[in-house]
Amino acid sequence: MPEVSAAPRKQNLLRSVGRSIGLGLITGAADDDCSAIGTYAQAGAQLGYKALWTAPVTFPMMVAVVYLSGKLGQVTGQGLFSVLRSHAPRWLLYLILAGVLVGNIIEAGADIGGMAAALGILVHLPQWMIVAGVTAAALVLQIWGSYQLIRNVFRVLAMSLLAYILSAFLSHPQLGEVARGTLVPTLRWDRNTLSILVAIVGTTLSAYLYTWQSNEEVEEKVAAGKHTLWERRGTTHRQLRNTLWDVIWGMLFSNVVMYFIILATSATLFVSGHHNIETAADAARSLEPLAGKAAGLLFTLGIIGVGFLAVPVMTTGAAYDVAQSLNWKNGLHRKPGEARAFYAAIVVFTLLAMGLNFLRINPMRALVLAGIVQGFSTPPLMLLIMVMTNRRSIMGNKVNGRVINVLGWITTAVIFAASGCLLVSWVWN
Repeated sequence: MPEVSAAPRKQNLLRSVGRSIGLGLITGAADDDCSAIGTYAQAGAQLGYKALWTAPVTFPMMVAVVYLSGKLGQVTGQGLFSVLRSHAPRWLLYLILAGVLVGNIIEAGADIGGMAAALGILVHLPQWMIVAGVTAAALVLQIWGSYQLIRNVFRVLAMSLLAYILSAFLSHPQLGEVARGTLVPTLRWDRNTLSILVAIVGTTLSAYLYTWQSNEEVEEKVAAGKHTLWERRGTTHRQLRNTLWDVIWGMLFSNVVMYFIILATSATLFVSGHHNIETAADAARSLEPLAGKAAGLLFTLGIIGVGFLAVPVMTTGAAYDVAQSLNWKNGLHRKPGEARAFYAAIVVFTLLAMGLNFLRINPMRALVLAGIVQGFSTPPLMLLIMVMTNRRSIMGNKVNGRVINVLGWITTAVIFAASGCLLVSWVWN
């Protein structure tokens, strides 16, 4: 028998790794959507440098959530809600689905509004026209773009978040206060501080991160030629390690951006006494007179770039969830004619998100509502992920190890605690 060269195998491995690099980056960038930027800006404006410690504390929890979701997709060859449909009670599946859909649509609507407001700073057009244009651009990308095109566009858009790092340096922060706020956690037990902390936990661990990462893993397998479920099932320990490192770098990128948004607004808005910021666009406008036009422009460009990434992640993610729960054909690798219901769901959810901007709903109240809904759907979703990734009947010999289990259960406990605080603060108000 002739000897088989290792070169083709090595080339295939490099191609596979190259195709997968950046999945965590896209998920991490989507986590820093317009509403998240608004939340972080509000944290910096109200709490100042004392909010900086929340970034390093939430980082390992972000890694746990996204890695476990991606691992589930890699091992089973299915998206998260497909696995839930096979292993969770129907009533629980539909209850979680309803919460995720409402949260995703409201948050996508707020992001469309945030992008439109940011674009309104740069171009002088009627607000309704900008909202419609942003929505149309998002729909064109999702419906007529291939999965590979969407993935590559998202990778480029993720780089727009680097603008926040530059804007923070232009804000001239006080280094002593920065070090103290980063290394020494400060927590005041008042309603305002607790509300901001709950909002930070909610926005960094949003439900759409779970489903998007698992679906990306499936799409990557399809892109590699694994079209049947039987072909997609299973993975190797080396591939899981690659996924873990991809997720770590992606979440680190997201977390660093979060840190510098808080830093920029602490150094400008908090110090100058501007403590109330309603939207990310408000933060961009407020930065200009305090940190210069360059900082304000960079902040604005970051909002626009990440918004074009986050809205499709939320609306397409919602379509994945519905399609998998109802066993429809789904996937961005399919053409619209092959998965009509899936693409129809993308259109409906995107238009619903756009429509929220014409109802004159206060964007911050909308985000509070989204946070409440997601706050009650995310904890059971994380709990189910922990249970499923520890079942040998689902994961085989790829069940969780001790370290990821400890981190995952701590994250689950924090999410449940945050939901409890959210309920208390809601009733309190």
